[in-house]
Amino acid sequence: MPDWLWKLLGKNPCAVVAYFGDDVEPLTKELRPLELSREHITDPRLLRGKRVGLAVFRLGGGGFWRAFRHAPHKLLAFNERGERHHLRLDIASLLFCRGVELDRIWLRPWWWPWAKERSKQSKQSTTLAGRALTEGRPRIAIVAPYFPWPLGHGGAVRIYSLLKEAAKEFDIFLYCFAEDGTTFGPVMDFVHQAVLFEMPRYREPRWASVDPPEVREFRSPALRERLAEDRALFAFALVQAEYTHLAPYTNDLVTAHDVTYDLYAQIHAREQSLSSWWNLWRWRRFERGIKARSIVMAEKDAPLLSDTTIIPNGVNLARFNPTPEGDGSRVLFIGSFRHFPNVTAFRFLAEQVWPLVKDAQLEVVAGPDHTRFYDPPAMPNVTIHGFLADVVPLYQRANIVVSPTLVSAGTNLKVLEAMAMERAIVSTTSGCAGLHLEHGKSVLIADAAEAFAAAIKSLLQDAAQRKALAERARTTAEARFDWRAIGKQQAALWRKFIR
Repeated sequence: MPDWLWKLLGKNPCAVVAYFGDDVEPLTKELRPLELSREHITDPRLLRGKRVGLAVFRLGGGGFWRAFRHAPHKLLAFNERGERHHLRLDIASLLFCRGVELDRIWLRPWWWPWAKERSKQSKQSTTLAGRALTEGRPRIAIVAPYFPWPLGHGGAVRIYSLLKEAAKEFDIFLYCFAEDGTTFGPVMDFVHQAVLFEMPRYREPRWASVDPPEVREFRSPALRERLAEDRALFAFALVQAEYTHLAPYTNDLVTAHDVTYDLYAQIHAREQSLSSWWNLWRWRRFERGIKARSIVMAEKDAPLLSDTTIIPNGVNLARFNPTPEGDGSRVLFIGSFRHFPNVTAFRFLAEQVWPLVKDAQLEVVAGPDHTRFYDPPAMPNVTIHGFLADVVPLYQRANIVVSPTLVSAGTNLKVLEAMAMERAIVSTTSGCAGLHLEHGKSVLIADAAEAFAAAIKSLLQDAAQRKALAERARTTAEARFDWRAIGKQQAALWRKFIR
């Protein structure tokens, strides 16, 4: 439209960038350098007589309808991850508004003929040499979705701990995927060979396949070929896959760190949506179809898969050794945000429980790159850490450890660490499931926000009760969850399988 016509309509020909809703200051800092020639207005009352060329708002920030009223065809939306997208009447905008990552809104299924981008599997791998082979020892291949170092989450702790114990009797070959910056720590001291593969570039919508997306995400013909070649060369006694989504790589043994369809059954019971039903159906179909023998974490998981053996999670009792409590009122939550049940647990804790708790400090360990998965707002008396190489100092200065998990499968290693450190625990039912803890004796269990907050406040005010709960929890850890004893259970299963 020519400038004279804009003037005739009483509008300034030079369009401005207008911001609507709450917390727009970070948006202006990002857009000002990109739109230097335009005037930027954060107060809608100053828009009289001005033409809006870009209406900017944050999803969930209360500015959509005001932005739409001023410039329905010039809407620029920011999501909670800080990504921005020009909204139009199309599927991409709908997906963006529903929380889909910007990088994924243009993806199409593998069967879509006009897909602009396809998934790619790299053939590149790196072979690391470790300790020498021992004559006469059985050789075991382990397939894992990541290299088990550093010990930043429960899955890595389990794989590392049991490989270390298994190396006393077996020669270990490790096949896994690795990202840039992977460090190796002491793992190669007890592994003969590790073969690291580049992560496949999975470029499909997560809803678009009958197989669960994690199964397709870790599909690598190169790994399958190398595993077959090495099995023939080294005469592996068995191949064990870690996590059910790697089950296609073996017909021998699969460690079900989580029975994932159990997790989605809990989610579907809460949401009752088409999406939750679809995830439940395909995970149940996939996991019930696993041909290999399954290792599960607890008695509750045994009936969910066929041909199961229970080998529980454990804890390093020497490393996580009881120390006296520190002064103050400190609450600790550890849960990597890479695992979405931990994000759900943290949001329940931060949004519903913590506002009811006063005069206490909350420390959270959210794991590496946690803001990529969820970037929480700043909160008073709350400190959020990313990856920490050693969490023992946090347990030492904590008075209470919480496990506010609303949906969960498997068992919670962070609760086991708290038990070993002799710290009082407040947990939901699912947060401590399978760990042989009793409400009122070795743990306080609460599923509602008000009851959870009341349990925290009660324990903060009663040092004697904290001590009694913590001592019983430590006794349970010593009796049932020492990695050395659990390693012997795995070795016995391997010997039985080989025979």
